[in-house]
Amino acid sequence: MPRSAEDRRALLIRRALLDRLTQDQAAVTLVSASAGSGKTVLLRSFIADAGLEEQTAWVSVERDERDAQAFWLTVHEAVRRAARGGVEPLTPMPQMAASLVVEHLLSELGDAHVLLVIDDLHELRSDDALAQLETLLTWRPAGLRVVLAARQDPRLGMHRLRLTGDLAEVREADLRFTRAEAAELLAASGIELPEAAVDRLHARTEGWAAGLRLAALALTGHPDPERFVEEFSGSERTVAAYLLAEVLECQSEDVRGLLLRTSILERVSGPLADALTGTCGSQAMLEELEEANAFVTALDAGRTWFRYHHLFADLLRSELRRTEPDAILRLHDAAAQWHEANGDVLDAVRHAQAAHEWRHAVRLLADHQVSLVLNGRWGTVHGLLKQFPEAARPDPELMALHATDLLIYGALDDVEAYRGLAERHAEAVPVERRRHFAIMLGLVRVALARRQGDLGSVAAEVEALLAPAELETPGEVTLSNDVRAYALLSLGSLEQWLVRSERAERLFEQALALARQGGRPHIEIDALGHLALADAQRRSFTRARSRAEQALAIAEAHGWSDGGVAAVPLAVIASVDVWQGRFQAAETWLDRTEATLARTELDPSLKVSVQLVRGRWLVGVGRLQEAITAFRAAERLEAGLDVRHALAAAIHLCLVLTHLRLGDRAAARATLAAAPDSVAGELRTAAAAVHVADGEPQAAVDTLRPVLDGTVPLLRDVYLILAILVDARAHDALDDRAAAEAAIERALKIAEPDALLWPFVMVAPQALLERHPRHRTAHGALLHQILLLLGGVEARAAAEPLSAAELRVLRYLPSNLTAPELGQELMLSTSTVKTHMRHIYAKLGAHRRSEAVARARALGLLAPR
Repeated sequence: MPRSAEDRRALLIRRALLDRLTQDQAAVTLVSASAGSGKTVLLRSFIADAGLEEQTAWVSVERDERDAQAFWLTVHEAVRRAARGGVEPLTPMPQMAASLVVEHLLSELGDAHVLLVIDDLHELRSDDALAQLETLLTWRPAGLRVVLAARQDPRLGMHRLRLTGDLAEVREADLRFTRAEAAELLAASGIELPEAAVDRLHARTEGWAAGLRLAALALTGHPDPERFVEEFSGSERTVAAYLLAEVLECQSEDVRGLLLRTSILERVSGPLADALTGTCGSQAMLEELEEANAFVTALDAGRTWFRYHHLFADLLRSELRRTEPDAILRLHDAAAQWHEANGDVLDAVRHAQAAHEWRHAVRLLADHQVSLVLNGRWGTVHGLLKQFPEAARPDPELMALHATDLLIYGALDDVEAYRGLAERHAEAVPVERRRHFAIMLGLVRVALARRQGDLGSVAAEVEALLAPAELETPGEVTLSNDVRAYALLSLGSLEQWLVRSERAERLFEQALALARQGGRPHIEIDALGHLALADAQRRSFTRARSRAEQALAIAEAHGWSDGGVAAVPLAVIASVDVWQGRFQAAETWLDRTEATLARTELDPSLKVSVQLVRGRWLVGVGRLQEAITAFRAAERLEAGLDVRHALAAAIHLCLVLTHLRLGDRAAARATLAAAPDSVAGELRTAAAAVHVADGEPQAAVDTLRPVLDGTVPLLRDVYLILAILVDARAHDALDDRAAAEAAIERALKIAEPDALLWPFVMVAPQALLERHPRHRTAHGALLHQILLLLGGVEARAAAEPLSAAELRVLRYLPSNLTAPELGQELMLSTSTVKTHMRHIYAKLGAHRRSEAVARARALGLLAPR
């Protein structure tokens, strides 16, 4: 009598094993046994028996998984759901290190009770992912219990967990069915066998769970079960192959067709199976197979996607090769078409490659490369590119893809070689795809230009390509948002490098609008960071800091605060703090910036800028010899570029002024002589400072006159204050006190709107400032603050440093915003804001908000009123 689906679904309750898992208090459980031994079924039964469904994060490792980032993002999402609000979401980003995901998990989990089950761990082939898993096991929070299921012991330092008593183990021998369990399984399947036949079947399978289950399936309705048991013998592979034929013959023709034709898939859904079989009703068949425990497992609670047991899938594929070898490429091609139509680009590429449809695979990757990178799947794209055979290499779009890939994974010479090959074969690109191809090559050229400094006319060429076309093909429409935003951002960075600020800002604003329209926070952060940099270069420091903090708030909300995308806003805040004399705060931001740069490969100009900021900070804290070292490092980085950078003049100005502060006039003269041939006002300021040190004040005044009247431009307006202060010292040396006093007052007037203190520290005209008439100056508060810095009132060193998060909150304390309003502004909860405020008060020795603000101003943590 046929059994119902409900009866077929019945599982043997292995009470001893379930009780062992329930009672075991070890933080980590390893279930290590061969394929088909019942690991997954046991763990699912344990979860259901213990009522742990809601707090379980179940992760099934994809077959041959080599993408550490993809694996950890899957783990993070599963844990986040199981923690039910205890873990914040994490948005993927390009080149995001797996370590950041693990650190986010460790910091966010807290006391949340979660059971993390990682099934098929043996399929994880990434050394980085395994190393991060070992970190998670070592530093796991108290509420996290981890269960690992694999075919062999993972390389995770299990011996340390054994020694500390934190490891429970379930082995092959534990999972073997006893003779009594085998009999119980057969009875639950409605199979009646003589005791001798049960003994024989148990002995032949040696208690192997998959063998017993396959035997039970084959025995259901078999006309001669005892004969079947007699013939049931051989190695695992032989037994499995034999039973596969028996199982398939027991199925209907439609089910056999579905199993064979979908065996090429790593995961299957009803609609996808319909597409491959050319029929309908596949969803119901898959559900029935899963209910019958026929080696079909649902991958989600809604039973939308399924996978076959790996061993079963291998054998099905073998049978497909035997019976329908000519259908395999066609089936892969159909799967590629289905996945493309349903927006599953990566699966579409994989199947197009398996179908040997290389042109189709190249087109898919070329159309979606930028979007995949922005979704954090660069490692997967890299792996897919390695799967193309040599025969596909002449495709110019594939060459362009390899060039882009090599920007991260290869040498720049190789990038240039592939780019050149792609350009030489451009005529082979279909006409309707040439504009897209040209833009992608243009982006490669921009990236190379940013790395090498070989700028030429790249920006103008690519910007012309981005101009709206009269007619766009469907492929070019896909280009419009992600690629266009990325291209605009890259071009803007190039224009900023070339000191074409207005063009750069226009490009950044366009990129920002597209990023917000398309929901691309990565580009939004980058655009905001570069806009902040532009504001700082124009001396709009308040706006620069506001934009940089906005960018960092978005980065923190997505778990990217230590990623490469945060480097520019971090550098901007550090620079603003140095200019405004908040040297303790600046140190925190600088350290974070440099740590970020050490982990990422960004354009060299940013590294030059950060070294310059570090040097200015060292001047601010009085470590002049170390400042020289930092400025020299910036000089070497700048000299390594293929073209001179606008920062070169500023670097040499800072070097000259610092050497003079140290009393080394010879070094100052040598530095000035080695400076690039430039008409920049910064170099005239440096020359004038040397004249003053050499006792030639009139020569200094004459040198500076065209700078101060605007005839000779300054690359950065902020350096005008330095020129004015050198001019004041020259006039003082000429005993022209009225001119010196007027120069000091002019410098104070320019500095006050943005509270720029650093130029006064750099030139250190302390005697001039001390005798500056208080009754005639309109800038008394700023003058007082400068004198505190120059006088060495460095109580900052005695105060406990504030964290970066506390410094952000401190910036808003002078406002009238309440704690909830501060939380909204900073994207923090009210309780977090209040916690930061309590820490700020304690570290500053204040009891009220007004006291904290006053103390912070005195310490240089906040600008003067």
